[in-house]
Amino acid sequence: MSEPKPSFIHPIRINWGDCDSAKIAYTGRFTHWALEALEAWYQSKTGETWYTRHIDRAIDTPFVHLSIDFVSPVTPRHMLDCEVILLKLGNTSMRHQVIGRQDGVECFRGIFVSVFTDIETMRAEPPPEDIVKAILAE
Repeated sequence: MSEPKPSFIHPIRINWGDCDSAKIAYTGRFTHWALEALEAWYQSKTGETWYTRHIDRAIDTPFVHLSIDFVSPVTPRHMLDCEVILLKLGNTSMRHQVIGRQDGVECFRGIFVSVFTDIETMRAEPPPEDIVKAILAE
């Protein structure tokens, strides 16, 4: 349905409380940061948060696939810049890549696939045309 679009960078401050006893970011935080970046991307494109879309429009986009490869440790020393790249907007799904970097060094790379669903039936459905236009706009 679409070709990849330019990326989006979402900066995240890493705090001491995000770290484990090895003084690097706790593994469980990576999914949180990637999802935060994905929601910021979505809001920048559509003007809606996942919450408002869910409550006001009865549309949900649950994730059906997540994978993350860890490359380099994350610490509170630098901001974490999460680059969000739309890889594919399909008939009912979106596939994104999120790449986390600190001080220009790649720290992690993940693939995130979500599906547009009706919140009552939880069945996949095509995204509304206004959302498609907003997502694909330059």
